[in-house]
Amino acid sequence: MPTCTCMTHPERQDIKTCVVVPTYNERENLAQLIDTLEKVASDSEIRLHILVVDDGSPDGTGELAEDLAKKYGNIRVLHRSEKKGLGSAYKNGFKIALDDLSADIVFEMDADLSHDPAFLPAFLEKLHEGFDVVVGARYIPEGKIIGWNLRRKLTSWGGNFLTKTMLGLKAHDATSGYRAYTAEALRGIDLDRVRSEGYAFQVEMLFRCTRRGFKIGEVPITFVDRVRGESKLSGKEILRFAGRVFLMSLVRLGLGA
Repeated sequence: MPTCTCMTHPERQDIKTCVVVPTYNERENLAQLIDTLEKVASDSEIRLHILVVDDGSPDGTGELAEDLAKKYGNIRVLHRSEKKGLGSAYKNGFKIALDDLSADIVFEMDADLSHDPAFLPAFLEKLHEGFDVVVGARYIPEGKIIGWNLRRKLTSWGGNFLTKTMLGLKAHDATSGYRAYTAEALRGIDLDRVRSEGYAFQVEMLFRCTRRGFKIGEVPITFVDRVRGESKLSGKEILRFAGRVFLMSLVRLGLGA
């Protein structure tokens, strides 16, 4: 198994951090998220760039993102013509963060205010301990979930149980979409080989990082269910997630590529 190259430890203000935020009809939430990210970065002396990947939102999210880019100066907007999926949005965003923005650390974060930017410094501290990937975990001590009904809790629990059982992942919250990667980790797994969309994308990224020998850590977060807008989780998405986990389990057993 290849040995990973862990991130070195320069001062925080010398590390270029990029937060990739996929959006589809998030106009009601985006401005608040961006304003909070900018404040956290300023207060914590984080050298921050924000990349919004908008899938042609009909509610004007992309136009709002451009207005915010003019306001702050450290925001880039990638406009995609249609809704192409979470996985491809992140892969496009990661490649821009690495190749165009020369980011040292790349975060992924939902636009719906479920992921509090106040946790960014905790992620960075964990990376400085020598981890290559840090997951914002809801299912470790001090982690919390606010606002979910029983169905959502069972769905999330089932997804994580499936990943541990079939893929052998050690992370307590493999489905969490709030996480940070070093540039070395993202370059090391070959993003073009990541095939999953939706929530399965999060699992496949951890699966590939684990197989490449990258060190994965977790920090506790408080996850707050969205207040405005609509959830993207559907029955079809749950079935697609289960199917992708099954295919990854075949790879683990040496029966797939």
